[in-house]
Amino acid sequence: MSRKKILTKELEATGFLVADGLGGFKPVTAEQLLEAARELATRRLARGTPLNSPSEVRECLPALLGSYNHERFGVLFLDSQNRLIAYEEMFRGTLTSTVVYPREIVKAALGHNAASVILAHNHPSGTLEPSQADIQITQRVREALGLLEIRVTDHFIATGTATVSMVEKGLI
Repeated sequence: MSRKKILTKELEATGFLVADGLGGFKPVTAEQLLEAARELATRRLARGTPLNSPSEVRECLPALLGSYNHERFGVLFLDSQNRLIAYEEMFRGTLTSTVVYPREIVKAALGHNAASVILAHNHPSGTLEPSQADIQITQRVREALGLLEIRVTDHFIATGTATVSMVEKGLI
């Protein structure tokens, strides 16, 4: 058997081939692979999923946020039992920053009737260390939501391969 056929069979067995529309197969592109990972992460964060610990959130965030080359900021809205109501990507930014409007997070939290939220954003640079701006926006969002008795239970920073919890770092 030729090397190409062996490689094709191995790729097909692992799911790294897709139909080419002509009766054959072609390798999955990096973008298709990332999109499949995002879809899987979104499915794992289905409505009603309990999120009681950072480890339960940590598994999905690199796929949802980590692969972008610009900052994205999302919010997980939770009910009073820490079950997921919804995940929304709320803000998009540049390579190094995102403008976050606490007012928009408050509106969305009220719209979802959330008891608490988990904030999450990516760092395209690959660094997991929270910046001073990350700490400040977390505090501003906490203050705004706190007036309505909605808790910020954590703020995660994701890269393509890892996440860090601001609660675990003692910053919240």
